[in-house]
Amino acid sequence: MTRPPAGPDSPDQSTDPLVSAVRQRGDRHRQARLRGEPGVTRRLAQIGVLGWIIVMPMLAGTFLGRWLDRTLNSGLFWTAPLLMLGLALGCWSAWKWMGRA
Repeated sequence: MTRPPAGPDSPDQSTDPLVSAVRQRGDRHRQARLRGEPGVTRRLAQIGVLGWIIVMPMLAGTFLGRWLDRTLNSGLFWTAPLLMLGLALGCWSAWKWMGRA
């Protein structure tokens, strides 16, 4: 079956994001079939890395917030927002890491 020639209104397939996403998914699927299912230890390692990706920004926000609160004598004014900011940053980083893997 032949394809119709690309006209001025048809998107270039080399730059079409849908075409590249489909190709990337197909490549990943073929690689997964060749490698086989990852072992339990690899899955546990991935879960551990994912946990640390989320926890580390939260801890950094908490420590920075506690230091600011002690320095400025402001109770929990900085700790809570910086903890939430760390959580948001950690979840965003984890989301990006999972999308890349």
